[in-house]
Amino acid sequence: HHSGRTLAMTSFIVIPARLHSTRLPEKLLLAETGKPLIQHTYESAQRATRPKGIIVAADHQSIAEAVQQFGGTVVMTDPEAPSGTDRVAEVALQLSDADIIVNVQGDEPDISAEAIDMVVELLEQNADAVMSTLGTPIRCKTQLEDPACVKVVFDHQQRAMYFSRSVIPHARNWDERLLEAEPAHFHQHIGLYAYRRDFLLSLTQLPQSEVEKLESLEQLRVLSHGYTILVGIIQEPSIGIDTPEDYEAFVRMQRNR
Repeated sequence: HHSGRTLAMTSFIVIPARLHSTRLPEKLLLAETGKPLIQHTYESAQRATRPKGIIVAADHQSIAEAVQQFGGTVVMTDPEAPSGTDRVAEVALQLSDADIIVNVQGDEPDISAEAIDMVVELLEQNADAVMSTLGTPIRCKTQLEDPACVKVVFDHQQRAMYFSRSVIPHARNWDERLLEAEPAHFHQHIGLYAYRRDFLLSLTQLPQSEVEKLESLEQLRVLSHGYTILVGIIQEPSIGIDTPEDYEAFVRMQRNR
C-alpha cells in the first residue's frame, strides 16, 4: 500500500558501461555527435532531480578515460563481472550512504529525468517493494509479437506479475482495437531499474531461477524468489542503441535539435 508520506531517501545513479558490445562494437565511445554516447546518457541522467550523484561503472580503461574527459565520475569494476547488475552492485558496495541505487543503461541517451525520478519515488512510497522499473504502452502488433520486445503485466498496485518475451496478456480473441485501449492492455518493459541497496547486494547471491534461464530475463529471478517489483508507466519509449541503424537515427535526431 502507499502510505501518505513519502520518505526522502538518498539515491545514486550507476551506469554500467562495458566496452565490448555484440551488435555495435564499442558503441559507448561512438562520438559522431561530438560527444561519446556514454556522455549523452550521463547528461540526460543528470537532469533527474532525485538522485544525489551519478557514477559510471566501467570495465575498461578506455571507457574510464572517456568519462574523465567530460568530467564525469567513474569507478573501475571487475572486467569479469557476469552482468551489468553485478557491475552496479560492485559500485553500490562502496556507496554506504545510499538507500536506493538506480541502474541506467549506458546506451540509453534519451532517458528522461521524469523516468529516473519515477523509479526512485516508487521505492520511496512503497516499503514492501525491493525494486522498481518502467513500462510503456505497446500500440503496434509487430512489436507486441517481437521476442526482443520484453512485455510486462502488473497488478492494480503496480506490482509486476510477470515479464516475458511472449505476448502477455494473450487475448483469447484477437481484435486490432485492443492495441488502442486506454489505459493500454499491453506494455513494453523498459530496462531502467531502481533497487534498495541492501537488496541489490543480496541479489547477485540469489540462485538463478528456471524461468529466468528459459526467457533469459534477469528480472524474473526477483519475482521467482517472491519479491515485489513495482512498475511505473511512462508514455515515451526510451530506445536503447543496439544497432548501427539505431545510432544513425540518434545522430540524425541530435543534428535536428
